[in-house]
Amino acid sequence: MIDDPIIPSDEAAWYCVRTKTKREHVAARSLAQLDGVQSFCPRLRYRKATRRGKIWWVEAMFPGYIFAFFSRLERERDVVHSHGVMKLLKFGDYIPEIPTTFVAELIQEIEKQGEGDDDMITLQPTVKEGDEVEVAHGALEGFHGKVVEVLPAAERVKILVEFLGNRQVVETDLFSLILPNKPIPE
Repeated sequence: MIDDPIIPSDEAAWYCVRTKTKREHVAARSLAQLDGVQSFCPRLRYRKATRRGKIWWVEAMFPGYIFAFFSRLERERDVVHSHGVMKLLKFGDYIPEIPTTFVAELIQEIEKQGEGDDDMITLQPTVKEGDEVEVAHGALEGFHGKVVEVLPAAERVKILVEFLGNRQVVETDLFSLILPNKPIPE
């Protein structure tokens, strides 16, 4: 007998769930409260330079999507009508299952790189000597320069800037920099 992908199986599997905008964590928490449903919402945490200074920013690794493990036959209706959920990802009438190995490897990688948070990776800025940068805030706001030294322990960098016709090396906060947009390698 050939499996019909439109008819739900009674076996639990991982599915991709479409969430409301910026509500991935709400949907994941809502799904986790359902019996027989496991949710996974991988998130990224990073420092971001703003006009108000540096702040920690958290966003979904896959904006608008989370993963849920459940039996479609038993729980599809509950999942789709949960708080923060829009629908299951589908192509026409076909709702694909996400391979268990993919989700397991993603969970394992996040646990390996995470710092105690079960679904979050903290990203650190990667600036290296020679990078062209712009200062986002502080006394040197708007200045462009080249990184000459990275001081990771102090979260500071030394950059070469041109000021009043002279080139000066100045030290500034790592998180006050706007990093250049690097082209995607082909």
